[in-house]
This record gives sequence, C-alpha cells and structure tokens, in this order.
Amino acid sequence: MTRLERLGWTAASILVGLSFLALWQYVAWRGLVSPVFLPGPDKAWAALADGFRSGVLTQRTLATLQRMFIGWVLASIGGVALGMLIGASPTARAYLGPTLEFIRPLPSSALIPIAIAFFGLSKSMVLGVVAFGSVWPMLLATIHGFAATEPRLLEVARILGLSRLQVIFRICLPNAMPDILAAMRLGLTVALILSVVGEILAFQGGLGSHILEASRAFRSPQLFAGVILLGAIGLVSNLILTVIEGRILRWRQP
Repeated sequence: MTRLERLGWTAASILVGLSFLALWQYVAWRGLVSPVFLPGPDKAWAALADGFRSGVLTQRTLATLQRMFIGWVLASIGGVALGMLIGASPTARAYLGPTLEFIRPLPSSALIPIAIAFFGLSKSMVLGVVAFGSVWPMLLATIHGFAATEPRLLEVARILGLSRLQVIFRICLPNAMPDILAAMRLGLTVALILSVVGEILAFQGGLGSHILEASRAFRSPQLFAGVILLGAIGLVSNLILTVIEGRILRWRQP
C-alpha cells in the first residue's frame, strides 16, 4: 500500500468517526433519547475535562493502567516462557495440547468468583484474573510459532551442530516472533477488559469503579466519559505496540 493510499484510508476513517459524532450530537440535541441515558458528546467531553481537572479521572486512569500493564507483563513473560518450553518439544505438545485447548476457552470473567473465594475482594485477585486471562494468546501463539518452524531449518541446525538452546533462540524464536507480537497486542486488549471487569466486581478503584458509580447515580456524562477514555486507552496502546512490532520485524519487510 502506497503512502497516498494510507492517507486516503486514514482520512476515510476520520470522516467515519466524525460522522458518528455528528449523528450522536444530533440525537442528543433533538432529545430522541432521554439525556439521562444518552448525553451529547459535548457533555461527555465536558465531564471528561472536569474529571481530569479535579484529579479523579487521573488517579483512576493510572490505577487501571497499572493493573493492565502489570498483568499483561506477567502474562507475556509467563506465556512466552511456557510456550517456548512446550513448543520446543513435540512430546510436550502432544501431551499438553488437549489440556491447553480445554482450559483456553474458559472465560476469565467466569473464574472471578473462584478467585474471590481464594483471594477475597483484593487487588491481588484482580491482578491474578488479568494475568490468567491475557496469558493464553501469548502462550498459544508461541507454541504455534515453534511448531511451525520450517523442518529444513532444523535440519540445517543439526548439520551445523547447533545446541538445543541455539536452535531455540536463533531459529525457533525468530520464527515465532510475528505470532508472539500479534498475540501480545491481543493480550493487552484482554488485560484492559479484565482490569475493568475486575474493578467493577471487586470495586478496587479505577475506571471500572468510576463507570459503576456513574451508572448507579445516573450520571450519564461521567459514564460516557469513562467509556470514551477506555476506548482511547485501547487505541493508543494498540498503536504503540503496532509501531514496536513494525520496528522489531523490519527484517521481514521486502
């Protein structure tokens, strides 16, 4: 895709977003939906600005970002490390594959009551759920990347007399890196979602608690301000990881 084509797609995306905002503002102005449930984007933006001026949204945003980032880092380290151990061994893949496929579809939010029973309504409970829920994309992507290593490369490694560690870090890991980086972007999104869900259920502060408080008090501008902020966090974090992924995988570009 040429630079002109990328600019065209970017402009089209911005135009769609502005059209959505205009439609939202029109519905709010005409009162087609009660303002108790749907404030205009102007009121949501005002609530967002007021929240940052008072410091409330700043504090709660930082709390959510901290849980999301720590849980994601733990999941990334654990998922990649465990995936390398399993992916490097065909025997381990054969024995552990069915078990992993059984556990993977379990929704992490459904495990929150079990986590509450063990850890209570604590920050550790929320962090554990975030790490557990976001580990699966990295784990399975690493296993798949190792399993998909070209057999001829492994044959060349044997001819050259490379050790097992050299094969893992010089051949298998670079081969799996595109899958791992894509999975890390997905895992970060899952970490954000689970951070908010955990904050809502355990009421541990953060944007999840902010949204819950606003909904219970029928303060729709504050509620929508929290939702908009969550969307912005997801967008910015994904863009950052996309840039990092592009730099790491420059060797794949023609």
